Amino acid sequence: MRSKSDNRSKRLFDIGVAGALLLVSSPAIALLAAVVRLDSKGPALFFHSRVGRGQRPIRVAKLRTMVNNAEHTGSAITAARDPRVTRAGKFLRRTKLDELPQLWNVLKGDMTIVGPRPEVARYIGHYKPEWLRLLEVRPGLTDLASLTFRDEESILALAQDRERAYLEVVMPLKLRLALEGLDQSLLADLGVLLKTVLSVLGLRDPRAEEALSLARREIALLNSKMVIR
Repeated sequence: MRSKSDNRSKRLFDIGVAGALLLVSSPAIALLAAVVRLDSKGPALFFHSRVGRGQRPIRVAKLRTMVNNAEHTGSAITAARDPRVTRAGKFLRRTKLDELPQLWNVLKGDMTIVGPRPEVARYIGHYKPEWLRLLEVRPGLTDLASLTFRDEESILALAQDRERAYLEVVMPLKLRLALEGLDQSLLADLGVLLKTVLSVLGLRDPRAEEALSLARREIALLNSKMVIR
């Protein structure tokens, strides 16, 4: 685990980076919020409940990418071509710009820049004991797992049962990757941040394809078992 000194350094890093990015991106967030409002009825921002450090609930902000009240009209799992996703939402989800408001969550101390992505409460009940370590730290904006599964919606679209595919295939693969970065140094965090910028620019880490290929194979196997039944 990180020392107290490392944790203080990481928190100062979070405040500095999140504050600077929020200041620079505020005009873009305001413009995107206006586009969201013009594109479909409903608020520009969407607040969803996630599990934070110590398994405490946190409210995570994002630009709305789905029709208003979409969480009450379908699965919590979103796959490619989900009809609830708006036109503006497709662009925001593809570029991950919908997550810019989460910089405010970082400033508040609910989240960190680099760390495991926050999960929905009902999926925490499916965690194996070794995965619970991820709930001892602040959830993050980005990490190796979220970069690898940046196109998670396309992967889940291959599944006949998307909920089962997420629980049995995608979630375990993501959490194993998240555990790898749990105790990494601040310098390693900077490396993840650089990879995130490159990913937004369309440059994928070639090592991610191995995990994605494994996910596709396991989902295909899961689909075949369902057909046999």
